[in-house]
Amino acid sequence: MLHVFRGLFVAICGLLGWQIGVAGHSAPVWQGIVIGVGFGLCCVLLELYFARRFISIISSVMFGVVFGFIVWLIAMKTLALVPQFTPGVHVELALLIVLSALSILSILHAKDDFKFVIPFIEFRREGGPGGKPLILDTSAIIDGRIADVLDQHAFDGRIVIPKFVLLELQSVADSPDRLKRARGRRGLDILNRIRTDHDGRVTIQDATLPDIEGVDAKLVKLAKLIEARLLTLDFNLNKVAQVQGVEVINLNDLATALRPPLIQGEKMTVRIVKAGESPGQGVGYLEDGTMVVGEDCATRIGQEVELVVSNILQTSAGRMIFGKPALKGSEASPTGAAPR
Repeated sequence: MLHVFRGLFVAICGLLGWQIGVAGHSAPVWQGIVIGVGFGLCCVLLELYFARRFISIISSVMFGVVFGFIVWLIAMKTLALVPQFTPGVHVELALLIVLSALSILSILHAKDDFKFVIPFIEFRREGGPGGKPLILDTSAIIDGRIADVLDQHAFDGRIVIPKFVLLELQSVADSPDRLKRARGRRGLDILNRIRTDHDGRVTIQDATLPDIEGVDAKLVKLAKLIEARLLTLDFNLNKVAQVQGVEVINLNDLATALRPPLIQGEKMTVRIVKAGESPGQGVGYLEDGTMVVGEDCATRIGQEVELVVSNILQTSAGRMIFGKPALKGSEASPTGAAPR
């Protein structure tokens, strides 16, 4: 249907070009038709290239012009009440252009920050055929599992990456703390992978929401504005979003419903970075930030240790893996009992 409409539009442009060329400028018939058809094709190509963004901008410009005209009309009626004041045509035209331009700029800058509602019309994007948009927060990007989930087409809606999440991810990657810096850089790599594999679905949301403090509060507000789902691993953000009526997907809860990547008795290698809370325990982290607690590893800080998984705790707040050093020359038998 859209192709038929585009074809009719180009044909009408050709007829108008022929009419204007012959009646107004006495130009040859073919010249007016060529100019008209060329103009129509340019408009169609712009519409195809910019797709939904083109429609959004055109809608904003149209409503901006209408709103600017209404304000101009009110201003002219008000000025007409002033005695001995008769603005000329040039003043009226200049005022109309200025007010329309200001209205267009205001709508273009603010349409993503709040719902600008005109009866039965609102400036927001629909989720599309794949359902509601999916907003990713910093923790979900750093975790990395979301890239594999998206590759399996578990979520077919539009993927939204807010600009303030990108800034937070960049600040983590620039952190003086070595572990935070590594996690931030991992998050940037995961984000680049998502954008490469799902470029047609990824949208960078430029809304900054300057009146709202905190990234978590901005995420909840943005999710409510564009009616999107929020994907996170942050336990507190999960609860706050649910209280405010935002649909949340906790990746940890999703992982709980699936088989964990490690089971008791499997071996893994982890670098011990600090001592644990209990005597003798050492703590390390996997690439996705999962905490690994090793028994009898307090004296091996800074070393790569091979552990045998003894227990896995998976909750909404995250996952913790407990293990014991593998015995040299023989298989270590898993204990299955949770350490203190």
